[in-house]
Amino acid sequence: MSHETASSVSTTSLVFERIDERLAAKEARSPDDDHPLKDDPDHDDLETGPFLGNGTASQEDHPGPVLGPKRMDRGLRKVLIIGAGLVVAAWVIGLFAYIATKSYKHASTFEHDPQATVSRGNGKQVTLDQVMGGFWRAESHSISWIAGADGEDGLLLEQGAAGKEYLVVEDIRARNPSAASQPHVLKSKTLIKSGTFEYGGKTYQASTTKPSRDLQRVLVGTNMQSNWRHSTRGIYWIFDVNTQTADPLVPGEPEALVQLAQWSPTSDSVVLTKDNNLFIRRVGYDKITQITTDGGSEVFNGVPDWVYEEEVFGGASATWVSDDGNYIAFLRTNETGVPEYPIQYFVSRPSGNTPKPGEEAYPEVRNIKYPKAGAHNPVVDLKFFDVVRGDVFSVDNISGRFADDDRLITTVVWAGSQILIKETNRVSDVMRVVLVDVVVRTGKAVKTTDVKAIDGGWFEISQKTKFIPADPSKGRAHDGYIDTVIHDDGDHLAYFSPLDNPEPVMLTSGNWEVVDAPSAVDLDRNIVYFVATKESSIQRHVYQVKLTGHDLAPVSDTTVEGYYSISFSAGAGYALLSYSGPGIPWQKVVSTPSNSAKYEHVVEENKNLAENARKHELPINIYGTVNVDGVELNYIERRPPHFDESKKYPVLFQQYSGPGSQTVNKKFAVDFQAYAAAGLGYVCVTVDGRGTGYIGRKNRVLVRGNLGHWESHDQIAAAKIWAARKYVDEARLAIWGWSYGGFMTLKTLEQDAGETFSYGMAVAPVTDWRFYDSIYTERYMLTPQTNGHGYDTSAITNVTALSQNVRFLLMHGVADDNVHMQNSLTLLDRLDLVGIENYDVHVFPDSDHGIYFHNANRIVYDKLSNWLVNAFNGEWLKIANALPNGSKEKRDLAVTPLT
Repeated sequence: MSHETASSVSTTSLVFERIDERLAAKEARSPDDDHPLKDDPDHDDLETGPFLGNGTASQEDHPGPVLGPKRMDRGLRKVLIIGAGLVVAAWVIGLFAYIATKSYKHASTFEHDPQATVSRGNGKQVTLDQVMGGFWRAESHSISWIAGADGEDGLLLEQGAAGKEYLVVEDIRARNPSAASQPHVLKSKTLIKSGTFEYGGKTYQASTTKPSRDLQRVLVGTNMQSNWRHSTRGIYWIFDVNTQTADPLVPGEPEALVQLAQWSPTSDSVVLTKDNNLFIRRVGYDKITQITTDGGSEVFNGVPDWVYEEEVFGGASATWVSDDGNYIAFLRTNETGVPEYPIQYFVSRPSGNTPKPGEEAYPEVRNIKYPKAGAHNPVVDLKFFDVVRGDVFSVDNISGRFADDDRLITTVVWAGSQILIKETNRVSDVMRVVLVDVVVRTGKAVKTTDVKAIDGGWFEISQKTKFIPADPSKGRAHDGYIDTVIHDDGDHLAYFSPLDNPEPVMLTSGNWEVVDAPSAVDLDRNIVYFVATKESSIQRHVYQVKLTGHDLAPVSDTTVEGYYSISFSAGAGYALLSYSGPGIPWQKVVSTPSNSAKYEHVVEENKNLAENARKHELPINIYGTVNVDGVELNYIERRPPHFDESKKYPVLFQQYSGPGSQTVNKKFAVDFQAYAAAGLGYVCVTVDGRGTGYIGRKNRVLVRGNLGHWESHDQIAAAKIWAARKYVDEARLAIWGWSYGGFMTLKTLEQDAGETFSYGMAVAPVTDWRFYDSIYTERYMLTPQTNGHGYDTSAITNVTALSQNVRFLLMHGVADDNVHMQNSLTLLDRLDLVGIENYDVHVFPDSDHGIYFHNANRIVYDKLSNWLVNAFNGEWLKIANALPNGSKEKRDLAVTPLT
């Protein structure tokens, strides 16, 4: 609006300036001077026509007697006066608008407006270097909340902060000068003064730290080595806070590599896994007690194997210690029957091992036990160690137990002296909640749900189940737990009490969903905090509700659009509230409704990012829904800053589309899609089709058994809608994605067969779900043995259809341990067999699924950008029956799309 106002005011001013100039020129010029428009009798000059006669007109111009100046008609004069008044009034109004809207200011003086639908002013251009270099990355902070030794709330653990000792426990209120001097603010406590320490004549640098609950000791990890996405190995130490000295966690073995180490809640022992066996080290004793002895290359104790780390726990631990420290639950994973998949490293040697003489030219090969769809899964059992008795035991005599080859253990939560276990069948559509009493060593199934019979869908894995201990003084007569359940066509919170009660109190309900909930529970006030999509499926707000299901209310400001996340202190009295968009992201620590003492401290404002947004022309983001087969699908359309509906724009579709995912949201982001719009001048669209999250389970579970069909159907339908818009060049539509999005790119091109999309770019794609891991794939596809046809139709096999597109790009990391290179190679072989060549390929040695090794990630985006520009410029059209051209001059040959 401001840009348009500025233009109108400038035009009005120019009109008056030109009138003055021409009147002055007329007075100075001779009557015999040639009129600049004399030879154009049909032109109405601003000063002389059509209303004003020319007082210098000659007799040749007007034959007949010269009678002197002709008086203006009185009615004409009135019209002119009124017209002039209207012009002046319009000019005054324009001037007022010009000043009121501050259009005289440069665009860089305005705050970023995420709601803007037109560009304002002329700023700098967004570049790919900026996007890749972090120029547009919002600064964000995390708080490692910690409870005080006596249960104090509002404490945080700070490691390696500038100007402070290495590891410090600090009261969050000390961050705010107005609150720091108050007497109830706790003094900071130094746990480790320096990040380096000496032992045995060697110097070690701390990397990870985990304080004991009593804050008297710290588990310190040094020499950490990455294993998979979450897991590491390293040397661990018990660091004494009082003496500021460290002792090896494994006595007598200061260089022992430990896979996992964690404190007992009682602070008197450490549970650890080394060489896939479980041990316990008591504080004050110079020995460790070995709990298991069968660990090795195929048996894991207390740590997950590759597939459980990646798809079940999302972390490196499979060990759970009871609150009283008397029992340890741990997962025993037997991979004996799981086939291996080789990962080859041609440039690097991740193992750190030096090859034998004469074998330096051979690649390093790492064999992973990787269960693909339909293959043998690892066999998992939950074991228990009685710390007092010193024995390992199982509780297997529970009726209805899933068979070894049909069992996934997904969630383990201590509930006093009992333990809750959630397990499903192999394809994740039948769930049992099992309650085990470790004291009497018995158990029972307290709840069984067949979701396939309910809606044909599946259970997603969650690690947010929360134990709620009994407290009659607070109105809680029995122990219980909060869990996410399927309700009202979505995910909602339920409170089960007693523990074996299968019928819960529903805490939330309605046509919206909770997200990774609960976030925290205030046990003193019986308040449950959670994040949900209550305001909009593409927003996130924080809410509270009582354990009775009453008094649901927002915590974040729901009067304006927002995308929030939150991290609560140990006692839920404080929280780090993070706003991610649509405006410039910010963070602040706030007191919660659980805290009567009000507190607020701004942690991050992202002033530099705000300044960058003011100075640059960002894309115009248009949010909305499109209707496909009666379903409203969310979209975001990113338009170039100076979008002009009269022009024809190429359109790039970007998507991920995986089950339960969401790409369209209200977060602030200047990413590759924003660069494609603001930097390259294209329209960039993202549509979350069916199968994605937060638009209802019935629209999510539709894709089961045939991944890719409905998702690509929706992308094609959306593309047709855009192709019909007057500002879209329907001949220049492209689609791209990474991982599942790469699969979807190829599936869409295959299903569309060149009818709508001309180009595609697929990075690290699945091309056949038989090649992906069992736990993820079978949740959505069942097994190949029971759904062979579904696997056949979901695979990218119709290469003839792919040949109908103009061209596509395929990129993959050779050392991808997640989506194996086998996917792309198999597709390439299918293309070779039919002689199809309308594609380009780029592979990245030693890169995993993220594609980072040796500058690879930058090359990925350079390739995407350059390839896309060439595509939309028409460079990928092939010359029919190409012949050598001996001259440097361009031959005039007919061009036809590649078929």
